Amino acid sequence: MRRGTGRRSWRRPLLGAVGLVAMFGLWEASVRIGLVPSGLLPAPSDLVPAWLDEVRGGFWQGAIRDSMTHYLLGLAIGSVLGGLAGLLCGAVPVLDALLSGVVRVLRPIPGLAWVPFAILWFGLDTAGATFVIAISVFWINFYAAHGAVQSIDRDLFEVAAAFGHGGFGGRLFKVVLPAAMPGLMAGLRTGLGQAWMSVVAAELFGVPGIGARMMQASSLLATDLVVIYMLTMALLYALTDMAFMLVRNRILGWQG
Repeated sequence: MRRGTGRRSWRRPLLGAVGLVAMFGLWEASVRIGLVPSGLLPAPSDLVPAWLDEVRGGFWQGAIRDSMTHYLLGLAIGSVLGGLAGLLCGAVPVLDALLSGVVRVLRPIPGLAWVPFAILWFGLDTAGATFVIAISVFWINFYAAHGAVQSIDRDLFEVAAAFGHGGFGGRLFKVVLPAAMPGLMAGLRTGLGQAWMSVVAAELFGVPGIGARMMQASSLLATDLVVIYMLTMALLYALTDMAFMLVRNRILGWQG
């Protein structure tokens, strides 16, 4: 049993690596044989010199540093506020009913639509980019937390009351948070990816970072730099997702 489990644990990452190698191999081949013009999409092997130039000039490191600042701040603010709001609305029916109209009005508005207001309110700096990212992440965590609370078995509240935890605080910390934690973690993980997509939108208008660097490169038709920063974002997402899964598995270890 353990031997089979060990094999499965490394088989998935291995297959993922094989898929990546195949993708880059097909990409390289399609450009080299002329199936895709190199002016439209550079070959992977042509990206290395451009990336080295970015590293030597300090542009790559600076863009990552700026974007990570926006990303982490926006992710933290949006996740905490969204999760708390979702928990409270899910646990307090009166509050849920009171805010239901507000949620229906604000939820469909995409984060990109808030960019003009972010510029007016905060300017072209970290605060404006953080605001746009936080807005985008907020609703994901709100609905994840709200749905997790709504799906809790109501019999658990009766059991908690029988053990002296019938008050709001007791129900929140003894029932709601433990039972809703898997849903909260799922929302947080979804927010990790959404936050990276919002980074580009938040930085396209001149806020320093990966998005601004991509915009500068696209205006010069430097497709190699655009692809480099696209892959940089993919790498950063993969690293943050792996780090999150380590934390998640530790927090939800009791499920095993």
